[in-house]
Amino acid sequence: MYKSSLALAVALGVLAQQAGAAGFVEDSKLSLSSRTMYFNNDNREVGADNRESGQGFKLDYISGFTEGTVGFGVDAQALWGIHLDGGKGKHPDNSSFFPSETNGSAAAQWARLGANAKARFSKTEAHFGSALAPMLPILVSNDGRLLPQTFEGATITSKEIDNLTVNAGQLTHAMGRASSNRTGLSVNGATADSNKFRYGGLDYKLTPDLTLQYYYSNLEDFYKQHFLGATHVFKISDDQSFKTDLRYFDSSSDGRNGSGGGYNFNNNNGYAKHVGEVDNKTWSAMFTYTLGGHALMLGHQQVSDDGAFVWLNQGSVRDGNGRPEGAGGASFYLFTDSMINQFARAGENTTFGQYSYDFARLGVPGLKASVAYLRGTDVRNASGNGSYSEWERDARVDYVIQEGTLKGLGFSLRQGVYRGTNGPAGNTEYTKDQDQTRFIVNYTYAFM
Repeated sequence: MYKSSLALAVALGVLAQQAGAAGFVEDSKLSLSSRTMYFNNDNREVGADNRESGQGFKLDYISGFTEGTVGFGVDAQALWGIHLDGGKGKHPDNSSFFPSETNGSAAAQWARLGANAKARFSKTEAHFGSALAPMLPILVSNDGRLLPQTFEGATITSKEIDNLTVNAGQLTHAMGRASSNRTGLSVNGATADSNKFRYGGLDYKLTPDLTLQYYYSNLEDFYKQHFLGATHVFKISDDQSFKTDLRYFDSSSDGRNGSGGGYNFNNNNGYAKHVGEVDNKTWSAMFTYTLGGHALMLGHQQVSDDGAFVWLNQGSVRDGNGRPEGAGGASFYLFTDSMINQFARAGENTTFGQYSYDFARLGVPGLKASVAYLRGTDVRNASGNGSYSEWERDARVDYVIQEGTLKGLGFSLRQGVYRGTNGPAGNTEYTKDQDQTRFIVNYTYAFM
């Protein structure tokens, strides 16, 4: 079981000294979240299938802040995952759903603890510890399996100026969604890691309907990344709106990236103008028309020809015995981060759309459904000669019970189909055809 001793020591020290202070206890929250999940990934013709089910528990304690010019508090989190099918299901050794034993079978259970110390001055908050879950354009914490991905480090959020939010931080380690351990920070395909991811950014609400964003991040010895974003919502009527969401990333190499020694980026197994180096510009635009319970979204994304898009991804990190750490599974802030594929390789042009409906308009509150389709073309072959295409179709139905004894109990059924160009056997450049199904049951009980 992983435990950040420094973060816990600080957190528990604050708790012991401040537990009786007004605001600390009164504003505290304690909740237990349960997630039951069935995961079935059918690799069709090539590769091992993944068919497993599990039960996850997440206990969260979030304190208030002590009174005074500077208020102090503590957050703590306990995570526990249990393998339900007793090892009878299919479990690839590199699964990001469950950690693996030394013989390659799924672990019966795994757990970890984390805690953050926090401080508040005026409208500025600082958090330090091992249970951080950033949701920012340059880093999106992943919660797509049984337990969430978390990070260790320090973050600051400030809202001292009206309509302006400032975010900054430095992260040192990641805890994967299928791991009890922490790892260094890395990128897809790299054999080395880094302990310094620094970022800073601004969210400015220029008008009530228009938000502008700029962020900068740097994973030492891997990449530097600039992000520009703009979101605008045009209200047509009380029941009708049109949303525009524009995003642009500019990523380049940093330090030892591209010079060997494992600090390379494998360009998502695709083409790179400079082998091993980060060199990418990606833009995307999404437009959503909403009318009553209907929402229709259309968009397009372009990845530059010189190299693939890059984001924090520890999936290639290995332990001292050369085995996967269970740290796989990472999200990023592009519309094409879909159920199975990412559509983020060099040269890729992706057109995508989604239709969703909220059945509350038909008298069934809590029931929602959606279907999405993405098609990527002009994906450059790793050799630089020729290109290929790929597509994915995702559908999901979600329902949350709205009243009664089981109020808040949620169900989610998701199904994805991916098809692309299949290269020669053993060629890792191509994503293999996959059919994926997930069934999830969520429930959170608040003790206080």
